[in-house]
Amino acid sequence: RARHIVPAGLADQMLPLCTSGQFALAGAHVAGQDSTLARIIAFIAEHHQMDYARVSAGAADIASLELRRHQQKFYALAIVATVAPIVGLLGTVLGMIEAFHVIAFADGMGNPALLAGGISKALVNTAGGLSVALPALGTYHFLKHRTALLALALEQDVNRLLRASFPPRTDKHDLQVVRHAH
Repeated sequence: RARHIVPAGLADQMLPLCTSGQFALAGAHVAGQDSTLARIIAFIAEHHQMDYARVSAGAADIASLELRRHQQKFYALAIVATVAPIVGLLGTVLGMIEAFHVIAFADGMGNPALLAGGISKALVNTAGGLSVALPALGTYHFLKHRTALLALALEQDVNRLLRASFPPRTDKHDLQVVRHAH
């Protein structure tokens, strides 16, 4: 869910605080909130005295770890989507073996009705495997795509907050160079 990764409006609420350097207030605001973005904001607030590169890397580490945790929650769907057709195929093979057994012990194709049980078992197992695999695979890819979209939104919000927290600085040398150029 979006509220667990990148709650709507949270970055917009924090931007003015980060821009004005009110990191203690920003950290207090997100304390106790259960979202990846809130934990990243708390990290930025706690480490604002460090350089941009270190804080950015720390924020990226938090995001990466938490997004992998979210993806692990729907990994079971990938397993079901992968295994279900194989189980269906196994049932299909067993049904066909049964059908050929009937032929072997009935001295040829004397009565085609004898094959119906094995062929029916084969088709039911194929349909069963596919009817489990298709929704599982669809749901897995939906969740994977949704997580990727939330990760993109998280990245955009974190980058905005980092830029607000660490504005570009000009040192005295840069100002002197600019003055002499005019």
